Amino acid sequence: MTNIFKESGLLFFLLVTAWIPVNAGEVKILAAQLNRLHDNQWTISVTLKHQDSGWEHYADNWRVVDSSDAAIGNRVLHHPHVNEQPFTRSLTNIEIPAASRLLYIEARDNVHGWSGDRLKIDLSKALNGRLSVTANADK
Repeated sequence: MTNIFKESGLLFFLLVTAWIPVNAGEVKILAAQLNRLHDNQWTISVTLKHQDSGWEHYADNWRVVDSSDAAIGNRVLHHPHVNEQPFTRSLTNIEIPAASRLLYIEARDNVHGWSGDRLKIDLSKALNGRLSVTANADK
């Protein structure tokens, strides 16, 4: 009788976990490009990589947050990018307060939620209203 329960438990575990996508992990932020349009208005383009497998598991959002974690820009990704990896999407006319120097790009997928990895943006390094930031190669 004990073996039946053990085998049934294993079977139940296999059935329950079979639907979980195992190939796609969390979304990775590869790079960001920032271009000041005028005053405090910016366009931000973010390059993401994720093993989108279809509607059941795909990168669905990225956002810009300030150093106090307040969101100042949000880009919803409305569909999977299965055959387009990595991919870049932009937000324009993002108002970044003049006092803000440190920003972070965060990304999420519809299974894991927001990734623990963030891309740090130091606006004091912008030259002529442009800044390009790449994620560390060791991540």
